[in-house]
Amino acid sequence: MSELKSDKLSPRTASGTVTLGTSGDTFDVPSGVTFDVTGATVTGLSAGKVLQVVQGTHASAESTTGTTYVTTGLSASITPSSTSNKVLVFGYINSFYAYGGNPAGGYIALYRGASALVTSGWLYDHSTTAISVSMPFNHLDSPSSTSSLTYEVYFKRHSGTTVVVQDQGPSSITLMEIEA
Repeated sequence: MSELKSDKLSPRTASGTVTLGTSGDTFDVPSGVTFDVTGATVTGLSAGKVLQVVQGTHASAESTTGTTYVTTGLSASITPSSTSNKVLVFGYINSFYAYGGNPAGGYIALYRGASALVTSGWLYDHSTTAISVSMPFNHLDSPSSTSSLTYEVYFKRHSGTTVVVQDQGPSSITLMEIEA
């Protein structure tokens, strides 16, 4: 193993760039090491960093009697800064309940544009009185895009006659761009 000791590294050419290794190389950095990057731009060292956060809410009650997905009205948009970055999506649908059957239930689904990313279970109600719950959702998306992306939550009836969302308060969605 070789060791290089230096107080300063300077570029050999006028480009002003010092390159350490090549793409795919790994450098071990011991715990406790700090980097002083005052006034400099450093890339590649901040994977996992949250670059931006966007939140959306929707408070209007929505209902459906259909078995195809319709919008809850809850959505938010984000524009990633790099195609390699990820988008962490999480939130909840408030006051999700179904009635008019024994059992009665429904589904929610998270979409990016026209693509369904994930669906969540269904509320199962055997009583004659509807049970209202907050239905959480989350997904780590790899959109490979630097265009504006809209994430939206949809819902549908599975059984019973009607599924309702947001009649007792707002739902929320949060988008976080995570640097790759």
